Amino acid sequence: MTAAGTVVVVGSVNLDLAVRVPRIAGPGETLLASSMSRSGGGKGANQAVAAARAGADTSFLGCVGDDDDGVRLRVALTTSGVRTDLLATVGAPTGTALISVDDRGENAIVVVPGANAVVRAPNPDQRARIAAADVLLAQLEIPQAAVIAAARARTPGTAFILNAAPSAPLPDELWSLIDILVVNQHEALDLCGTVAGHLERATTSLLERVPVVILTLGSAGAVLARRGAAPVTVPAPTVTAVDTTAAGDTFCGVVAAALACGQDLLEAVRLGSAAASLAVQRTGAQDSVPTQAETRAQRDVTYPPPGRAPQEARA
Repeated sequence: MTAAGTVVVVGSVNLDLAVRVPRIAGPGETLLASSMSRSGGGKGANQAVAAARAGADTSFLGCVGDDDDGVRLRVALTTSGVRTDLLATVGAPTGTALISVDDRGENAIVVVPGANAVVRAPNPDQRARIAAADVLLAQLEIPQAAVIAAARARTPGTAFILNAAPSAPLPDELWSLIDILVVNQHEALDLCGTVAGHLERATTSLLERVPVVILTLGSAGAVLARRGAAPVTVPAPTVTAVDTTAAGDTFCGVVAAALACGQDLLEAVRLGSAAASLAVQRTGAQDSVPTQAETRAQRDVTYPPPGRAPQEARA
């Protein structure tokens, strides 16, 4: 990446309570977990950590509760290099995520929003930081009104990336503000009302609403789709996953950082895929996010320059 660009992430911050289980429990089923961990999480906070570790000057806009968890999460973000002066403390409990991770590294997550539910439109200081940023990155774990207000605060030089997760209908006002939409296959189909198995049709439909769609496909990689151009598939490095909790968030944060630092879209997606492949080999959310040097090394062996064959991805 080039000189540090600036990223503002508006979104959620949670305390993650994660348990390791042999499989995801079904209705009425009780399982014994082999371990439990507590760590920083939330889609917004995870993406902010990923952007900061990827080399961007990153600010996080959100809310924590006036409790011990809020203090710990603020410290964790600061330690990871994220600016937290835009992170408000409110009179609601800090958000919590209950995460089950199975033996294949797949997960099921239930989120209690807590303080995330009271994130509001940015204040003057927050609007000024957004207006000066290269990239604004948001998700849907906070009220959509706050996301819309943040997007309206940007200037023409600020790209707005929306990771439409968790899946939810989007109002026309929000659609009109999106520069880059990042979705997984389930979110893409939900947004379009398209039946399973018709991802190409869903992507085409999404491009009628936004200029760029990045479709993440887990271990199959990602597809970069732009209006007026053929879609480009970026394969993911082949690795053995132990915990996929932060894969998507790592991808989004690194893509945002790469674009803020002057990389083009294809290179940003490659870097995001490289970083996500490292994150899934580790446990936890923010704890699993790789450094810029680790991501570059994985990128170099997976997507080498023309004339040099790919090497085996780093474990």
